[in-house]
Amino acid sequence: MPHALALAVEVATTVLAVAGIGYYAAALVAARLFVAARRAPLARFAPGVSILKSLKGLDPGMLDAFRSHCRQSYSGEFELLFGVSGLDDPAADAVSRLRSEFPEQAIQLIVCPERLGTNGKVSTLAQLVPHARHDFLLINDSDITVGPHYLERVMASFAAQPVGLVTTLYRGRARGTLASRLEALGIATDFQAGVLLSRMIEGGLSYGLGSTLAVRRAALDKIGGMASLADHLADDYELGARVARAGYRVILSSEVVETATPAYGWRGFAEHQLRWSRTVRDARPWGYAGLVFTHGLGWALANVLASGLSPLSLWLLGLSFFLRMALAMAVGAEVLGDHQVLPNLWLLPLRDLVAMGMWVAGFAGNTIVWRGERFMVKKGKLSKVAG
Repeated sequence: MPHALALAVEVATTVLAVAGIGYYAAALVAARLFVAARRAPLARFAPGVSILKSLKGLDPGMLDAFRSHCRQSYSGEFELLFGVSGLDDPAADAVSRLRSEFPEQAIQLIVCPERLGTNGKVSTLAQLVPHARHDFLLINDSDITVGPHYLERVMASFAAQPVGLVTTLYRGRARGTLASRLEALGIATDFQAGVLLSRMIEGGLSYGLGSTLAVRRAALDKIGGMASLADHLADDYELGARVARAGYRVILSSEVVETATPAYGWRGFAEHQLRWSRTVRDARPWGYAGLVFTHGLGWALANVLASGLSPLSLWLLGLSFFLRMALAMAVGAEVLGDHQVLPNLWLLPLRDLVAMGMWVAGFAGNTIVWRGERFMVKKGKLSKVAG
């Protein structure tokens, strides 16, 4: 019986290692297709757009992120609307400073005191929408830094019909700690690779990414507005999914933006990773189960141990390692332009093993920690856990 169990483990890890190699190869193809597609010339379409940002507190580098939105090479009109729950929020002073630095730019600070649901960010955004002057709305997180052609490239995608929402890839900017570096490395070499592969397999996207959610007002109205998402944790995913179900196309722009990963301790890192894992599992349960095939390097290492260093297992490990590194460079360095990938590449095996453990832990419950509070996530909605 022990021999049969050992053999079963060896066979299972062999199959999973081979599947992981297939995943890496497919993701490399998806990355090449994306690179080829973004060489196409941009359409000449520059409608008026309102940029909405929900703020709570002041993070390091946030003001520089705001400045990047004001320095746009864009022929159309655009405005920036910042929402806070009260003028005593430190972010309000940052917006006041921004207005003094860019007096020619249309910038508004709007108090949004109502709590429309569990998701405070969405509650604020819902209260900003009526103040927006334009028929295209662009939502992104407060720490997102963009390039000078950001609006030009994102909004050009709306020239095609019937595009309802445009989203973007993003890279992480680590802030010193090992946990922060691991998260940024995972964003660049794992998560974004999965987005590119899903785009290739599904012939497009059916969800949004919080890095950029540019949406037609008509599409937003058709799905019930922002307020309908006020109890959803994965509001970016849900917004894109609802727009797609309403009959609109969701486009992945050629533009890439940057987000800052906090200077996590290990506890904060684990809480964030578990929140992401359980949110994805709740939103796409079969897709989350399918992530078993993305941990190819981990399965190859397990296969080496299970097989007692067999020649086949060592060959699979070598091929897995080579393809994993190739995928990291293709997506992280070439597609995303992430200059942190190469110096942190030696951390990739550790990052992948940690991610594999977090993926397993994602099955172990439905509770998450968000902004210091515990919630239960079920069918996309949040409910606060007592105590």
